[in-house]
Amino acid sequence: MSIDYAICRGCCPIPQSRYNYFMSKYIYSILLLLLLLACSGNGDVIKSGETEDLEGVLVAKQGDNVSVHYTGTLDDGEQFDSSIGRNPLSFTVGAGQMISGFDAAVLGMALGEKKTVRLEAVEAYGETDQDLIIDFPIDKLPSGADVGGQVTFTNGATGRITNVDENTFTVDANHRLAGLPLTFEIELVSIDWPPG
Repeated sequence: MSIDYAICRGCCPIPQSRYNYFMSKYIYSILLLLLLLACSGNGDVIKSGETEDLEGVLVAKQGDNVSVHYTGTLDDGEQFDSSIGRNPLSFTVGAGQMISGFDAAVLGMALGEKKTVRLEAVEAYGETDQDLIIDFPIDKLPSGADVGGQVTFTNGATGRITNVDENTFTVDANHRLAGLPLTFEIELVSIDWPPG
């Protein structure tokens, strides 16, 4: 009976079957090590705020400075505002710089994500406040002003003239979108989180 031998890097001869066994274990160990290195090498996971997204996708978190493109429409389809063709809108998430529903919609969005959200009035510019609809004597009506015109109060606030009759005119000082549900198409175009 003859036994095949292999020479392994100048060491003593060993039986071929044992050589194959050790080589397969050696190759298996290298492959396992490479797999572990590949899995643990999450160098591109980006931290933002207090947490990190384990899939390496950058998402908007509280305190992040973000830029978005948006288009706002009413329920009848009328477009009331849009950033398309202009610079994107920049703000800090959660800082109260935006209407609450818009801010909440951007929170958690992934960089490059687009979404459409419909906000009820309470999440947008609030319900219409009847105390901000005021009648004034007709002699206080600015010269040339009529329904649809804008007036400025002495404190700098503005309002729209909604009615003019013989004795009075009515000014609505609510935001022009108060009481209305709004739909926004939003695209998150950049995230610039504060250094920490």
